[in-house]
Amino acid sequence: MVKVLIVDDSVFMRTVIRDMVTRDPAIEVVGTASNGLDALERIESLKPDLVTLDIEMPKMNGIQVLEELRKVKKRPKVLMLSSLTSKDAEMTYQAIRLGADDFMLKPKDIPHVREIEAELVSKIKHLVTLIAAPTIHKPPTATGAAERVVLIGSSAGGPPMLDTLLAALPADLPAGVMVTQHMPVGFTAALAERFNRIASMPVKETENGDPIETGKILVSKAGVHTVISGVMEGNKPLTGRIVHSNSPTLHGVRPAVDKTFESAAHVYGKNIVSVILSGMGNDAGAGAHAIKEAGGVSLICDEKDCLVYGMARSAIQHNAVDKVLPLARLAKEIERVVHQMEESDV
Repeated sequence: MVKVLIVDDSVFMRTVIRDMVTRDPAIEVVGTASNGLDALERIESLKPDLVTLDIEMPKMNGIQVLEELRKVKKRPKVLMLSSLTSKDAEMTYQAIRLGADDFMLKPKDIPHVREIEAELVSKIKHLVTLIAAPTIHKPPTATGAAERVVLIGSSAGGPPMLDTLLAALPADLPAGVMVTQHMPVGFTAALAERFNRIASMPVKETENGDPIETGKILVSKAGVHTVISGVMEGNKPLTGRIVHSNSPTLHGVRPAVDKTFESAAHVYGKNIVSVILSGMGNDAGAGAHAIKEAGGVSLICDEKDCLVYGMARSAIQHNAVDKVLPLARLAKEIERVVHQMEESDV
């Protein structure tokens, strides 16, 4: 049984969160708190496994709670619940740097709050099983401009799957890795910071002009499309560089996975492995098809491991899937295919 403490200054949010999480028989709400001071007292007395923590609260906010928890030897896992504002985006990034284990975005509109139930329960159960250990990034055996690339696309339900996948990819993978996750503007910096603690390779949010390098992971910046542009250096193979585009949204999102996949197909051709995880909508299907047409390999995750199967199903509808695999086997398959590509390039 997972013991949860709910911390939020809104009576409505405390009530709704309690109602949502207790529908799962594996979760028990051991208490609630309306501000940071009460939260610290209840954490000490109730010893929850996980705390859902609001950012903006009276007396002591969520950031101050995290600062106090840094002094505690054994602290619970912390899931930040953030509002969709630029201020909350900045504070969420700060919260992750202060040790929060994950974050989740609260819908703007009250009628839609209950729509996060499945994702909230999934995150809580995932976090309590996640081993909190500082990651030491081993230097990759190969460095410099990537000649091969692994492109990962996901949306709703994707971040916990990315935890598992990125942690399982080896540090010496002879490829660059790019993650495009649908997320509101401002929050991908926190996402990249969090993945940087989990993955075996260093992770950062994309900046305009970033090169795609072997042994490094880039997370597409929210609010712009991540386009991969080809760069030729002397007699070396064509390599990729990030170009941020403000072109209109595609499938209602920006960044769109299709934009990244399709642009990469022109640069890396047969040296691409595309991976589609959980996500709503049709984004990624056309991009996976472009990669298949260019000679690359397209993998999707098994439906039973996904919260939502729209994006992966879109790839199936485009006849753009080489293999359907459970989440636990994706990293090994990526590694196998990348090494096969490396050998064929020799």
